[in-house]
Amino acid sequence: MVSPLAQSPQLPRSADGEPVFPEPWAAEAFAMTVHLHEKGLFSWGEWAEQLSVELHRPGRAEDGSDYFDCWVAALSGLLISRGIADAGAILDVQRSWQRAAEATPHGKPILLENDPER
Repeated sequence: MVSPLAQSPQLPRSADGEPVFPEPWAAEAFAMTVHLHEKGLFSWGEWAEQLSVELHRPGRAEDGSDYFDCWVAALSGLLISRGIADAGAILDVQRSWQRAAEATPHGKPILLENDPER
């Protein structure tokens, strides 16, 4: 039986057509979403609705390469709307990760501790 999630339009796929995670962070975002759903923070229907909103926003990448960016935006939106996370705190962490990425030498793991402003 094929999961409805695996049939999502523009989901990144391998050369064989199987759904794949383009980067490790995408797998982590997926796992976090499933875990939070299992903990009862939102129903799968609520999740699907929020993800659909993000996937249908204007300006999406035509090749679907931003699928998991939409995934993270949907998860952030759900957590913010439920008062579980603070939008400002999420933005601060995103900025910190960006600074850490820019400060990390090529080929080395990006660690939040690499943020020069931390």
